[in-house]
Amino acid sequence: MTRRACIIGHPVAHSRSPLVHGFWLNQHGIDGEYGRQDVALEAIDGFLAGFATSGYVGGNVTVPHKEAAFRACAELDQVAAALGAVNTLWLEDGRLHGANTDVHGFLANLDAGAPDWAAALGDAVVLGAGGASRAIVHGLLSRGIDRIAVANRTLSRAEALREQFGPRVVPVAWRDLAGRLAGCRLLVNTTSLGMKGQPPLDLDLSALSPDAVVTDAVYVPLETPLLRAAKARGLATVDGLGMLLHQAVPGFERWFGVRPQVTAELRALVIADLAAKGQLA
Repeated sequence: MTRRACIIGHPVAHSRSPLVHGFWLNQHGIDGEYGRQDVALEAIDGFLAGFATSGYVGGNVTVPHKEAAFRACAELDQVAAALGAVNTLWLEDGRLHGANTDVHGFLANLDAGAPDWAAALGDAVVLGAGGASRAIVHGLLSRGIDRIAVANRTLSRAEALREQFGPRVVPVAWRDLAGRLAGCRLLVNTTSLGMKGQPPLDLDLSALSPDAVVTDAVYVPLETPLLRAAKARGLATVDGLGMLLHQAVPGFERWFGVRPQVTAELRALVIADLAAKGQLA
């Protein structure tokens, strides 16, 4: 019997998750399908309450439904419980289970793109204080980072992360960001600045340590203005596409019984799709 999974969001037509999971289904010869499920905000609670009769064995959840998925689950993994957000669903004995694989995706992407990024890393700077930032801060803390400066235009949102994660998180007003970059060896952008159609992230990187790693959660365009500026200074960079690919691995394994690999061939497939849609630069 064909096993079916999907990506749940609103809107969701832009999602590349079907491309990724479809590649793996074909690669492993699995009788499965992965599609898109656009669910409006007012309908999401009902959809999730009836998920056991939806015909899906599981699914991914994207904005704006990660918190609703968290509320709907009967069981949660430790990361989802800590973050209050779910991006991966599956059924066990008719009950909805949830996980958050964004942390895994972020760390696996950094590990693959800059293998020595955590060596002797004391401080990091994270830009933004939304859901992606929360997952990334959690991941950095799990790797033993001593201090994470979180800069956000609305300072209270950065302060909320300190309240959630403790004193190793240091809230920083956006106007004070430049002073926090001195000697920094890891800079992470989780804001929409630099995304296609959004204003660029205008940031002077000259104070960063010469061995700093700069990474961006944005992958449209693949090389954001931030990453371009970092490369111009000779800094190591990691784009955001790998986070999308690596966060998909645990869900596929859960639904289809095979743990897939993030390969150069898969990455090239998604990059070709970006290029075809004029989203590469």
